[in-house]
Amino acid sequence: MYNSNEKEDYFNAPIQPEAPKGPKEPALKPDDPRYYDNEDEWEHIRPASRNWKMWTMMIGCGVFLGFFIGLYIYYFTLYSEKSVQYGYIERIEKRGNIFKTFEGVFLPYKSLADTIEPYQGDLIFSTSDDHLAAELRKLYQGNLPARIEYKTFRAPMPWRGESKIVITAVDTADVSKIYPPVSNHPLIPSPHIPAQSSQPGNAAVLNN
Repeated sequence: MYNSNEKEDYFNAPIQPEAPKGPKEPALKPDDPRYYDNEDEWEHIRPASRNWKMWTMMIGCGVFLGFFIGLYIYYFTLYSEKSVQYGYIERIEKRGNIFKTFEGVFLPYKSLADTIEPYQGDLIFSTSDDHLAAELRKLYQGNLPARIEYKTFRAPMPWRGESKIVITAVDTADVSKIYPPVSNHPLIPSPHIPAQSSQPGNAAVLNN
């Protein structure tokens, strides 16, 4: 039968003194030739663990910082500004649930008047300014030529509108001073040709 009292108690055993430790050898420096004896080929250029963690943290912060800078450049910086177009307002309407903006379509005059090159497409714009929207609506309702100034972003934002093109100024325009007159166009006024006065001498030449 096993008797636990017969087993030697660890705590009652005599205390064995620890062997004295020798003096600690100083750390070798790269100037000492023995520094390269007891290490592998790449040990002297391998970063310490603390430096590795620091570099990892710095690289991670740099990646996040670059990501946010890229987002800011893409969504908030201008692609172009102070651009000017002449033409007609085809449509303008108010949209949005939270952010109310005005969305419209602009017909560039040069694209309408050019009968050689293919049509480049409508200019879809946005604006959040009520005053500009009212001026655009007046030109639309009166079918009047307009001069618009706008800026272009790389991407739309809800408070700017659904388009990358944002109107900054609008005014009426004199079509005859913008582009050569075009005749027989449904939107562009025909040029005014003064009537030639008939003279007897010319009539005689024609009759001959």
